[in-house]
Amino acid sequence: MEQLGTSPKDLHALAQDIKQQGRALGFSQIGITGVDLREAEAPLLDWLAAGHHGGMDYMRRHGLMRARPAELVPGTLRVITARMDYLPRNAPGNWREVEWQRLAQPEAATVSLYARGRDYHKVLRRKLKQLADHIAAQIDPGVVRVFTDSAPALEVELATRAGLGWRGKHTLLLQRDSGSMFFLGEIFVGLPLPVDAPTSAHCGSCRKCIDICPTRAIIGPAQLDARRCISYLTIEHDGAIPLELRPLIGNRIYGCDDCQLICPWNRHAQRSPLPDFEVRHGLDQAVLLDLWAWTEAEFATRTEGSAIHRIGYTRWRRNLAVALGNGLREHRDVAWRQAAVQALQNARAHADPLLRDHLDWALAQAGTQPLGTSR
Repeated sequence: MEQLGTSPKDLHALAQDIKQQGRALGFSQIGITGVDLREAEAPLLDWLAAGHHGGMDYMRRHGLMRARPAELVPGTLRVITARMDYLPRNAPGNWREVEWQRLAQPEAATVSLYARGRDYHKVLRRKLKQLADHIAAQIDPGVVRVFTDSAPALEVELATRAGLGWRGKHTLLLQRDSGSMFFLGEIFVGLPLPVDAPTSAHCGSCRKCIDICPTRAIIGPAQLDARRCISYLTIEHDGAIPLELRPLIGNRIYGCDDCQLICPWNRHAQRSPLPDFEVRHGLDQAVLLDLWAWTEAEFATRTEGSAIHRIGYTRWRRNLAVALGNGLREHRDVAWRQAAVQALQNARAHADPLLRDHLDWALAQAGTQPLGTSR
């Protein structure tokens, strides 16, 4: 293939080609922005100083590098941001209503929609690498690095500046034609490509996402205290879930979609054209007791290639124990309650201290004394 030059005309043609190739690879939208994120530095420092990053120490370690792409990857001149829809192709037309109904079923196990299919890190990285290779085949891009939630970069900030949407009050990127049900990935390049213009915000006075949050983790417009966020607690957090937050988690065992389910813009959420994000292992219909019965080997097998795999079996069981406890407090079916109590009690003898703490809490929700009291 004949190599392009670096004239403004050639770079404009390349930018258009990148967007066209991105769509062919399954991306919903491609945007390009510069690397000057100085306006984002103060809010980032304030967020870290307040401790709102919780136990995600890597956030503090990387500090301002998150807002300085050219320091993260020296030689970077532009960041190409790609958006990929993940709502499964076969999701029903009333998918939001279906999800609300599921959250109201104490025996159900609710996994965040994005995690029911293949691990998005793998899917996006493969596609972004193909796009990067396509660029390199036409022109020497200088530096080129692909990231999929794998670098200390301000993804939403970069995507906002690249015109892919605006930051919603729930802190996620919103797009008028697609809502927020999509992933983001980046390619850092050493090319002075033409940049895209940012779009305007369209949340207005709506605060539904703030008001719906079960744990009040959204403490203000675009302000999140991760320490209270169910997604953080069930995925990133590796310790004990705070007692006061356990009842608020309900049957959510991996992530939380409430702020997206309530968002009016998600009536426009787009189905993914890729089969990778279709539901695997029946996770859209799973029930707590069935998942509790998984052995560690079954967990490893059934979550292989899934984002869920990364939390490990212990954290998985911790989350299930909390959900079962909430089920015991709310469920009125005697047979189910008896089965749940027995399952939890049977696990105590071989549980480590972290899991045993959550088991005892869960059993207490049914007014049941655990077998034994030693820890």
